[in-house]
Amino acid sequence: MDQGTRLLLATVDGLSDADFDAASALPGWTRRHVVAHVHYNAEALRRLLRWAATGEKTPMYASRKRRNAEIEEGSRLPVSELRTMVRESAEALARDLDALPDEAWRHEVETAQGRMVPATEIPWMRTREVAVHAVDLAAGVDFGDLPGDLLHALVEDVVARRVDAGEGPALARWLTGRAAHAPELGPWL
Repeated sequence: MDQGTRLLLATVDGLSDADFDAASALPGWTRRHVVAHVHYNAEALRRLLRWAATGEKTPMYASRKRRNAEIEEGSRLPVSELRTMVRESAEALARDLDALPDEAWRHEVETAQGRMVPATEIPWMRTREVAVHAVDLAAGVDFGDLPGDLLHALVEDVVARRVDAGEGPALARWLTGRAAHAPELGPWL
């Protein structure tokens, strides 16, 4: 998680203010949207840590609609504010993770997809976000720049979700070279 965060923040730091308005690798999102999303994701994960620590239900987002509106609103902020927000929320999340009491790591929290998971999943949730979105910034970082063990875990995670979503047969055909075309896949998270 820390390595992915450093990679993402270094990528953000390497962008000029004008670069934030360019398209990202995500359809319909500029780099501003990606940076805003990464910030709000840190805040959402901090809410899950609070839930794990206190037992008081604090969902990641009030709703999918509110999450999307938050990202859209954040994408319109001045670039200097976006830079500060994404850095400060990453630092705050790291402090909250370090401060979580040992017994709280076993407490279950609910992901934005509605899955109940132990708080031990939160660092992986953030690792996925910062690593994949560093690539999504379309600013020179590629999946080949990520550590092999992270790529292995990421592929394992994506395939497991695709299989659980019923996309396993098409994916297996394609991965084993038995499909004429790559399967049409929607978002994995």
